[in-house]
Formats: sequence, C-alpha cells, structure tokens
Amino acid sequence: MLEQLQELHVQALDELSRISEPDELELWRVRYLGRKSGVTQVLRSLATLPLEERRKVGARANEVKSALESRLIEKKRIVEEVHLISALEQKRLDVTLPGRPVSTGRSHPITQTLGEICDIFKSMGFQVFEGPDVEWDYYNFEALNIPRYHPARDMFATLWIDSEMEGRLLRTHTSPMQIRIMEKTRPPIRVIIPGRVYRYEATDATHESMFYQVEGLAVDENITLADLKGTLFEFCRRLLGQERRVRFRCDYFPFVEPGVEVAIDCLACNGGGCRLCGYTGWIEILGAGMVHPDVLRKLDIDPEVHSGFAFGLGVERIPMLRYGIEDIRLFYSNDLRFLKQF
Repeated sequence: MLEQLQELHVQALDELSRISEPDELELWRVRYLGRKSGVTQVLRSLATLPLEERRKVGARANEVKSALESRLIEKKRIVEEVHLISALEQKRLDVTLPGRPVSTGRSHPITQTLGEICDIFKSMGFQVFEGPDVEWDYYNFEALNIPRYHPARDMFATLWIDSEMEGRLLRTHTSPMQIRIMEKTRPPIRVIIPGRVYRYEATDATHESMFYQVEGLAVDENITLADLKGTLFEFCRRLLGQERRVRFRCDYFPFVEPGVEVAIDCLACNGGGCRLCGYTGWIEILGAGMVHPDVLRKLDIDPEVHSGFAFGLGVERIPMLRYGIEDIRLFYSNDLRFLKQF
C-alpha cells in the first residue's frame, strides 16, 4: 500500500503540473482528493490492516493527502493569477487612443421653432411671458368678449376640469394671458406668450388635442392696423424668408375688431397652387386683429386713448410647412428616427 500511495502521489503531482485552466483543477481535486479518490480509499481500508502496518500506511496516506491539498492551493493561486493578468491585458485601456464620441441630444423641432419665434419678436421690442395651463372661465372666455352661451364658444372644444358653472378648464388658447397682463400692467405693453393649449377633439394628421401657440399683444397710444400689418409682415419674412408674400383677409374673432386672417404664399409651389395649399396658392398661418374696445374697457383702459393689436400663431404649422411634414402627430410620437432629423 505504501508503494501504491507513492505512485498515486507522483501521478497526481505530474498531472497537476500540466493543468492551466480552473475547470481542470476542480476535476483534479475530485479525482485525487474526492470521496472516491485513491487516497480516500486507502484511509477507509486501514481497519483491515495489522496494527503496525496500519500506523505506517495511515501516516503516509495523511502526508500524501496534506501534500496534495497544499499543492492544489498553490496551483490554484498561480492559475487564477495567470488568468487575471491575461484578462487585464485583453481589457487594458489605452489612454492614448481617441475616446468614443458621446451621443448628444438636441432640441425638439417645436422647441427650436419657439426659440426662433421668440427671438424675432424680442428683437422688435416684445417681452416674453408665460401663463398657466389650467385657466378660469373668466380669463379664457368671459373677459375676452365670449360670455356664457355665446355662440363663439362653439369654436373651442373645451376640456373642463370642473363643471362649466364652476369654471376651471385647460386653456383653449393663449389669449387669457392678454387679460392677466393688462390687469397688472398699464400701457405701453408689448408681449408675446408662448405655451401649450388644449382642445377636446379627435386627433388626425392636422389636429392634436394638445399643441403650441404663441400669442402676441401690443397696447399703446395711436396703434393702428398698419402697425399690426407691418409687424406681422416683418415677422413672416424673417421666419420664412424675405421672398415671402403675405396676405391679410377679414376674419372674425370675438376679442378683436376688426379681425384678420394672415396667410403666406405656399412654400411648396410659391403661390402657383398645389395639393398642400388646396390649389389656392396661399396658406393661413395665424389670426390677428385690433383689440376689441370692450376688452380694453373692462380692464380700465380707455379705448379713446389707447388701442392695441393681438395675434395668435399655431407653432406646429411652421415646421410642417418648412419640412413638408404631413402629420402633426409625429411631433409627439417620441420616435427618435423622426426627431433626429432636426
């Protein structure tokens, strides 16, 4: 049995010296130190040996087992160290190489357009104000010359938060801020108000239940329709190109008198007529007019002394015309393939 242990010891060390993978180490441990290994079998058979031989064989078997366990620990450390060095070498960071570019975000096309519009009007002396999305009936309708049961309320598909009698709603246009500003500020006033507005209507390629508007208001002495016309002509040409032709036509809005529709010659056909403009050559982009004297009078501004103009612009319409976008819903679908184009 002593010779058997010696042969087992030599064989085990020889195999251990050739191992280079952690998985092979575990197989070696099971084969030479496991419950069915040769060393274990020798230790279990000691009871069958004479006493004197049992002591010698038992002592030698324990020496072999202890020696193999020590060599296993040492070999395991060496193998793990080699593998660690190899892994570090493969994943080594070369700080002299150029770094990977960081993917940067960009402004939403509506945000870009809002910025352009605000910059143009700021250069004309207008200040930028913002207002609440949740509004009172008084500011959204009543103070704007649209009393309860007025047929003009049918123009606005309103999202009510409370009952109509209690009067809180999601604003249907940015015009309520005209009233809030004139309540607190005496003329001269020159402001624009960008913001979200809400309508209770079905969505399709040209309608959304939430969209952006920019409201404009100017109140001072001796402001005329010519001032409105000059301001909006200049705005349209700065935003959409100096070659743009601009047209005013009569329109109705309860809070202005007279009211006008402002249109530009079609960007797609340059006024020649196409499907985009309904073969008219013109595309409406905003509504405007002179502030109604009754609106001024309610706010203690004498319409005999002061006059003003107001206008409202749908923001989504501008990038749709510029880039030939046919569906307004694309702006709010969060599709990066669409948004990355801007």
